[in-house]
Amino acid sequence: MPRKNTEVLIKENEKEKNHTPKERKDYPKYVISCFEWVESLTMAAIAVVLIFTFLFRVVAVDGASMEPTLQSGDRLIVSSLLYRPEPGDVIVLKRTLGLEKPIVKRVIAVAGQEVDIDYETGNVYVDGELLDESAYTENGTTFRPLIEGDVLEFPQTVPEGHLFVLGDNREVSEDSRCATVGMVDERYLLGEAVAVVFPIERMKGLL
Repeated sequence: MPRKNTEVLIKENEKEKNHTPKERKDYPKYVISCFEWVESLTMAAIAVVLIFTFLFRVVAVDGASMEPTLQSGDRLIVSSLLYRPEPGDVIVLKRTLGLEKPIVKRVIAVAGQEVDIDYETGNVYVDGELLDESAYTENGTTFRPLIEGDVLEFPQTVPEGHLFVLGDNREVSEDSRCATVGMVDERYLLGEAVAVVFPIERMKGLL
């Protein structure tokens, strides 16, 4: 390489070494704090969405079928994580074969259990044992529902993968006694209602 060209290259390299880029001006502290707050709020919002999508949901009660336990307009926290329904649980169903909207009912019997209702005495039996339902029904009795349509005859055995459910307000509840609803498929199960969270004055646990 000619000496002249070598000298030019050396000068250019020295010029690059001596060149100091202009330092970046730091953001003011309050701007950095705002970014941090926005990031924290965004992460919190994502966490809340994930929790209420996969762990908990809020569902509104519509109608009087669960009185006196629940009132129309109550907001319920519904949990579905690793949940297996048991007799006595208050559950929410997405829908049933006969109803196209979510319903809130109480589990009376699960797969394999036999349900018998004596409409004359108002007594409910599961596997031959009389249920004491005075804690959550109006008067502890279950008579023929006062709704139009066919009513199931008893005793009935709950098939595999299904539940037998009743509303606590037995006079008006459209539930498993009715042929339009019958035994409900567990695939329609949204989860267990664990608490009332609104209105504030009615906040309570349901477990």
